[in-house]
Amino acid sequence: MKSLIRNASVAATALLLGLSATAIARADDKPTLAFVVNGASDFWKAAEAGVKKAQGELPDYTLELKYPEQSSVAIQQRLMDDLVTAGVKGIMVSAVDPKTSTDGLNKIASETALFTTDSDAPQTKRVAYIGSSNVDAGKQAAEIAKKAMPNGGKCLGFVERIQGMKDGLAGTKIELIDVRGDDIDQARAKKNVEDALVASPDVTCMVGFYSYNTPRIYEALRDAGKLGSITVVGFDDDPITLGGVKEGTIAATVVQQPFEWAYQGMKLMAAYLKGDKSGIPEGNLIIIPTKIIGKDDVDAYAANLKAMAGN
Repeated sequence: MKSLIRNASVAATALLLGLSATAIARADDKPTLAFVVNGASDFWKAAEAGVKKAQGELPDYTLELKYPEQSSVAIQQRLMDDLVTAGVKGIMVSAVDPKTSTDGLNKIASETALFTTDSDAPQTKRVAYIGSSNVDAGKQAAEIAKKAMPNGGKCLGFVERIQGMKDGLAGTKIELIDVRGDDIDQARAKKNVEDALVASPDVTCMVGFYSYNTPRIYEALRDAGKLGSITVVGFDDDPITLGGVKEGTIAATVVQQPFEWAYQGMKLMAAYLKGDKSGIPEGNLIIIPTKIIGKDDVDAYAANLKAMAGN
């Protein structure tokens, strides 16, 4: 009996020590901040580099970049719910469809610090948005089109980042005659271009408003033997897009700065969680400017991308 009591006492002591060690380990855990993207794309590689740089400056936090399994509102919401359940203290998200995600995003905002990037959701309770101005970027795309087609023309746009371009083309002979969506389905994005070539043979310009659109435009025009005969206005810095700009088959591209979104965004969230709200401006918008990259800019821009990624 004494042996049993002694063994039980030892086991109890070991259990208490184990629980104590677990409590200490939990107490020593670093708070986690997550950057949640809207789908798999090389566009987010720069954001990965931005998160990595921020991690070097935020040793008291664990920073993560998360990809949903698919570009779906439901799947992205489930990913964020799982992060909240795991105890993540702050989430910065590029919402797949902000207009239909208000309730889901507000749920996350009620449970952790929620910031938005890339695609804002101003109708939600997010703390702030950090990213590009779609209107300003669209105006820059219009500048590219006006320079490339001084005598006017008819443009097709692919997906819906268009208001700024419409504003920028106002009063010119260039028309944006149609916009075709694709729900971030790259096969559909290419087919949209192929169908447009048949349905609208008088089109003289195509605009790829998202990172994957311009490469699909390039491929469809190449396959149809029309590369170089239709003006292409690009967005973002996919290698195919930059290659087309360099060879002159793409007039120029408007690039965003996802590296800065992630780098500045992670630091902003960390400061906010420590009680420092000085980085949140009136209006809750932090706009990172977009840039036009033309043929003469490609090499320097590509070298800078490699440097940011640590290559």
